[in-house]
Amino acid sequence: MKINKAIYYLFGASVLMTSVSCSDFLDTEPITEDAVSIETPLKSKDDADKRMNTIYTAFGNEYWQLDYFFNGDAQTEISYAGADNVQNFQQDEYRILSTNPNVERDWKYIYGFINDCNMILNYVDEIKDPALTSARKAEMKSEAAIFRALYYFHAVQLWGDIPLVTKAVIGVNADNFDEVYSQIYPARKPVAEVYNLIISDLEGALANAPASSEKYRVNKNFAYGLLAKAYATKPNPDWAKVKQYTSNISGVSLLPVYDQLFDGNHEANAESIFEADGNAGTVWAWGSSMFYGTDWKKFNVPSNDLVKAFNDEGDTQRLNSSVKFLPVSWSDKYWTQSNHYPFLYKMRKTDGTQNFYILRYADIILLQAEAGVRTGDFTGAAGYLNQVRTRVGLAPVTISSETDGIGKVLNERKLELAFEGHRWFDLKRTGAALSVLSQQKDGNGNILPYAGNINQNRLLWPIPQGQRDNNQNLTQNPGY
Repeated sequence: MKINKAIYYLFGASVLMTSVSCSDFLDTEPITEDAVSIETPLKSKDDADKRMNTIYTAFGNEYWQLDYFFNGDAQTEISYAGADNVQNFQQDEYRILSTNPNVERDWKYIYGFINDCNMILNYVDEIKDPALTSARKAEMKSEAAIFRALYYFHAVQLWGDIPLVTKAVIGVNADNFDEVYSQIYPARKPVAEVYNLIISDLEGALANAPASSEKYRVNKNFAYGLLAKAYATKPNPDWAKVKQYTSNISGVSLLPVYDQLFDGNHEANAESIFEADGNAGTVWAWGSSMFYGTDWKKFNVPSNDLVKAFNDEGDTQRLNSSVKFLPVSWSDKYWTQSNHYPFLYKMRKTDGTQNFYILRYADIILLQAEAGVRTGDFTGAAGYLNQVRTRVGLAPVTISSETDGIGKVLNERKLELAFEGHRWFDLKRTGAALSVLSQQKDGNGNILPYAGNINQNRLLWPIPQGQRDNNQNLTQNPGY
């Protein structure tokens, strides 16, 4: 077979994600030894810099600006879907179809992000440009590995068994045909194997990761935090590793005033471990207007349950920083008073300059509390909880058992991290999803009709049908 030229493509347009067929990508003539060599797609420092910029500017993408927060919170008891999108109602009410376009686009986005990481990991060492030093190459590979681990961590929690694509395929010849096929038409790998790659990527990246003081870049502290989360979430969690990696995080502390986290005047603050920067010009943070403002009904409408939870705790500081009640021109079955309608308030700047956290220290402190509970250190776990509670003027708690402790950890995470994209994954990790979500109530204390839709199968999303149509090696999750 003769390959007439090297075939370049962005993974966002690859056969993993679109209806491009095998014959569209591969030459139909049989392979022969005179197939041309495939040139590296990265030839200069500028090429590598542009690819790294693509990785970071992904925070302006629809996945990060809208879907990440919707997936993490609207599928739980802390918020309703809001807006009027049928596909979002499917997610909110645990009746997602395998043809749901949100599920399809998030698969495409995540694997597109992974491909950008693979471009650096696979090809940056081949760059001969003397302007790109060996030290910078190593740092780039570290950043790309941390990002790849982050995206696989998202994917494995959404879908369970997933394909592991580690090569950015740019063309095909006689030498790489089998490898190309396995990367374009991959089978799903077991969850445990996915976590092995996540952990390997992160542990391998630590030596050359950017300094933890660089809040707008993936850094050592972020790698430690993500490792701790992976070890807490994987099958058969390793709580000793969770404790080890959370304790390695340094140089950060809680801000003295909770609202300073979100007031727009304390960006890259002492509590921030890694955040997306809406002020630098690299990310246009349009997503805040999807959640806040009275011009139309927004996504992630705060729930009656969440407001009640704040009020029951007497937690006025976090309530006022998380939820804003405003008069609107509509009402709905959940909030019937149009003069007092709630909005997510943590992302308040609608001019495109909103920063948002990918990881902050309070999240880590509460993970330390969870590790303490799981290992029987109830006194230590309560101490971590009380660090977070003291900041917002709440009384200290004690823990009497593992069940009591996990309940208190989940409650504190609910109040502390509301609308930051964590709740769905917290409930699944702790095994509380079915018991909590099946008891969701409206403002009158009645269980919501759709709460009965939740079951074990619905804790994972379906593999998008469009992807299965393109790749016969992809199996479907149970129940879809």
